[in-house]
Amino acid sequence: MMNAKDLSEEQVATIRGWAESGAGLSEIQRKLVDDLGLNATYMDTRFLVLDLGIELKAEEPSPEEPGTGEEAPAGDAGAPATPEEALVGQGGSVTVTTDQVARPGAMVSGSVTFSDGEKGVWFIDQMGRPGLDPDTPGYQPSEADLDAFEHELRKALQAP
Repeated sequence: MMNAKDLSEEQVATIRGWAESGAGLSEIQRKLVDDLGLNATYMDTRFLVLDLGIELKAEEPSPEEPGTGEEAPAGDAGAPATPEEALVGQGGSVTVTTDQVARPGAMVSGSVTFSDGEKGVWFIDQMGRPGLDPDTPGYQPSEADLDAFEHELRKALQAP
């Protein structure tokens, strides 16, 4: 796991420069690996940017017309996914569920389905560190999916 405290001032300045030039998280991650020789996952990069207080330039969202997507049948609106998992939230097309019994080594855990259909397991360990284990090795969700996942996870963990 990468730590912002382990970076030199020169490396931090380089990362800030990439962000100022409009690089997104995935591009910064690639440059960390290729240019600086640092082993960084997408989540490591996301946390690193947050720890350093770097603000990424917002991409212009593509305008979407309301009502163009398929609507769910009215009869299935409140049904849980399985008896073991209760559907907690759905943001866009990112679905987050929580496990009734946390996985070993985790305080809380669950599963996530991203907009492209990829699935994975999320958890928060005993030290409060978040983790994401995709079903497909090496899978990296899009920035939009990660934002939606973070939002839905936050809602799930704040639910009564």
